[in-house]
Amino acid sequence: MTTDFDPDTGQARRKRVAVASLIGALTLLIVGYVGAAAWASGRVPSDTTVGGVQVGGLKPAAARAALAKGIAERSAAPVTLTAGGKTATIDPAQAGLEVDLDESIADLTGFSLNPINVLGHLTGGVSRSLETRVDEDKLRAAVTKAATSLAIAPKEGSIAVTGGKVTVVQPVKGQDLEVDPTVELVASAWPRNAPFVAPVTESTPKVSGEELQRVKTEFADKAMSGPIGIKAGDKTFELPAAALAPAITFPADSEGRITPTFDDKRIVATVTAAAEKAGATVEAKDATVSFAGARPSVIPSRTGVALDPTKIVGPVTEALTSDDRAANLAVTVSQPEFTTERAKATLPKGLISTFTTYFNANGGGRVSNIRLAARTLNGTYVPPGGTFSLNEVLGRRTPEKGYVKGGVISEGRLSENYGGGISQVSTTLFNAAFFAGVEFKQYMAHGFYISRYPEGREATISYPYPDNRWVNTTDGGIHIRANSTGGQVTVAFYGTKKWDVTSTKSPRRNIVQPKKITDPSPECITQAPTPGFDVTVTRIFKQRGAVVRTQAFNTHYNPEDDVTCTHPDAK
Repeated sequence: MTTDFDPDTGQARRKRVAVASLIGALTLLIVGYVGAAAWASGRVPSDTTVGGVQVGGLKPAAARAALAKGIAERSAAPVTLTAGGKTATIDPAQAGLEVDLDESIADLTGFSLNPINVLGHLTGGVSRSLETRVDEDKLRAAVTKAATSLAIAPKEGSIAVTGGKVTVVQPVKGQDLEVDPTVELVASAWPRNAPFVAPVTESTPKVSGEELQRVKTEFADKAMSGPIGIKAGDKTFELPAAALAPAITFPADSEGRITPTFDDKRIVATVTAAAEKAGATVEAKDATVSFAGARPSVIPSRTGVALDPTKIVGPVTEALTSDDRAANLAVTVSQPEFTTERAKATLPKGLISTFTTYFNANGGGRVSNIRLAARTLNGTYVPPGGTFSLNEVLGRRTPEKGYVKGGVISEGRLSENYGGGISQVSTTLFNAAFFAGVEFKQYMAHGFYISRYPEGREATISYPYPDNRWVNTTDGGIHIRANSTGGQVTVAFYGTKKWDVTSTKSPRRNIVQPKKITDPSPECITQAPTPGFDVTVTRIFKQRGAVVRTQAFNTHYNPEDDVTCTHPDAK
């Protein structure tokens, strides 16, 4: 049997078969692609790391768990801040720092037909950073707190020459943490194992280390390198640098430049003391007169040598840094006020004046005090122009000096105290001085009149006031001789007689009668009544029979009250 073949029909069939095969293949490819995409969508791409933690090939829940475990230690570790060699730590939880696990693995899984995503899932190699949540207010508070421990206060350097040794303290730069930039730094890079180098603002001390070294080299080391030699007049001595060190300071100006500064007064005092110790200076000394009995002898005066205080600082400070370390100081010569020649020329030539007062020789402690005071006063020499003080000669009257209790006047009443009675010595001395013509500087009459003394010419005494003080205005020295025997005390002045002195006394005036007082106390001392009054004594100075001048002494006496003691133990 014979079959007819249609070429066009066969060719069409082959084309249809080819198309069908191609469509089938494409369908299989698409189905495979979609299947692969569907399979990959449920897993993290292989070899994927998040924040350095391997999570590749894991399903989302497993990836989240692996990431949480992998960063647990790192995210809980304290955040370390460093600045200028100092460190501080921050608790991340308290600072509001937290890893967002869900955001960190978001988009790593999920269905997608995007070839890039599908290829990424199949080939792997994805690496991404952690996503974090930051509470900036809490982080800023934590950084601000840490800033206090990272701060460094600026410290000025210094240089000193204490004890003659040069000491330099280097300056220290200050630093303050910049809070906002540090917050941004931590927020952007946390968590990590490495410390954060925090940004700081530095503050520089006024004086640099280089300036301190310059002053040390140019001045301090030289100044303290050894003693300086000083020549004063014909004397030489050495002054250790350490002795001058307390007078040297190192202030800095507004530009930070140091200029050594000297305390002029301290330098003058130090050099003056050293010169005196070395015998380069001595004070002028007046001649003195002593007596062996009535025979005088003169201890010579001495010329003084002193440094000129206005010409000390310059040469001494220049010597500190000079090559020869030597200073030549000017001296001044001073003469004593009372020279040997003057002392010899004014030695006593004879009796000027004398006075005697009387007392009850059986007066107990009072008599003992009078005799002791007279012995102490005896032999005193007052040069011409010199000032005499009875309190200075006798000192405080104490039992240690041999004084006992005797009668004194206190607030208008008789009482007892150590040294009571020596007002009789003071009054006797006052009268001798009165008739010698000296100038009285301080004296005081008794509170009420005592009949054993001349009216208006008497002087009480107590320590330290009132005193019996006067100036020798005669033409020579006065040698005081005092003695007490029996019931009397005598004071005589030997010297060069200048005036003939006499005295007149006015009648009493302003008379006030005493009161009657009855006192039952055991300390009571009976008093006989004496009126109070005013009186004037005139001292008349004569030379060669002519009156040169007169001087009035006005004295007021209170009444001595009539005191009757009723206590059996009263005196």
